Amino acid sequence: LGMLDPDEIDKDGLPLTARCVFVIGPDKKLKLSILYPATTGRNFDELLRVIDSLQLTAQKKVATPVDWKPGQKVMVIPSLSDNEAAALFPNGVTTKELPSGKKYLRYTQP
Repeated sequence: LGMLDPDEIDKDGLPLTARCVFVIGPDKKLKLSILYPATTGRNFDELLRVIDSLQLTAQKKVATPVDWKPGQKVMVIPSLSDNEAAALFPNGVTTKELPSGKKYLRYTQP
């Protein structure tokens, strides 16, 4: 599974285990793979944030922006039309103004 770090070895010359995280979905497919070197610790707050995001985006037609935390606004996926988005998100959808005038950055409360 690639869980040994060939660049980091112990006193006996054996590779140290890398800090691997695998998240498998209910459909038995790999949803997330993170590999930290043996010399770097994992950030459990980030792991929990990613799992919350994976669960939310599996249920709703949204994406989570960088540094998103549960309860914050999420992005409406671009493949939804404005009418579909209005029907799916009764709390409303706001569109971010962009210099290009394109209206693909839409946000809603989950």
